[in-house]
Amino acid sequence: MSSRPLIDAAELGDLLAAGRGQVVDCRFRLGEHGAGADLFRAGHIAGALRLDLDDDLSAPVREDRIGGRHPLPGRDAFAASLRLAGLRADRELVLYDDGMGGAARAWWLLRHHGVASRVLAGGLAAWLEPLAQGDPDAEPGDLTLGAERANDVVDAAGVQAALGAGRLVLDARAPARYSGEVEPVDPVAGHIAGARNAPFDAADAVTTDVLGAADAPIAYCGSGVTACALILRLADAGRDDAQLYPGSWSDWCARGLASA
Repeated sequence: MSSRPLIDAAELGDLLAAGRGQVVDCRFRLGEHGAGADLFRAGHIAGALRLDLDDDLSAPVREDRIGGRHPLPGRDAFAASLRLAGLRADRELVLYDDGMGGAARAWWLLRHHGVASRVLAGGLAAWLEPLAQGDPDAEPGDLTLGAERANDVVDAAGVQAALGAGRLVLDARAPARYSGEVEPVDPVAGHIAGARNAPFDAADAVTTDVLGAADAPIAYCGSGVTACALILRLADAGRDDAQLYPGSWSDWCARGLASA
């Protein structure tokens, strides 16, 4: 498998034709539980399996919202989800979505738990072959997790300490949410004081100074999903030590830090 985390559609086609690839659909719609399953039924890459952001790639949300809107799943729960979805140890995993960050979240979680995978560059739109319809057709898989990656997660206190030390903290949300002009999801608008805006889908998000920073950058977003997409881009550019603040702005708000 290539050391780069992105794969193009042509290489994916070769993997599938050789029987060496396993493709996983990670599409979702924020606040619409079940929308990913509907999108899958309507059209997906033939042979694809499916992982759901809310059911498989996140833990249940706490009543007090500490941990954010999409807390990281526990290791055992994540391993069980992978097996139930049908993921196999003898296939190269390729994840895709439609630009919302679900595939990057799955890639980050797999990497965190010692499993290699890649993400389809350009998402489903880059796949020009006919799509299949219906539900996943897979028996339980046998994929097991590896050694847990160290030092790739920080909490709110870690973000505060990093800012105090002058480290880069990157906000992966759109500029209007970063500036506080709009906030469609969380109870407070704005951003972590001292953080820099680096929208995950902006052409200029991965800059020379970010790639050359002395210390590992920290990425956050609203709930730890599109921040993974920014970390994916950094890794593809050669900077694979960026850390994730999983709770992100939603956790920051829940802790009463948004006005601090």
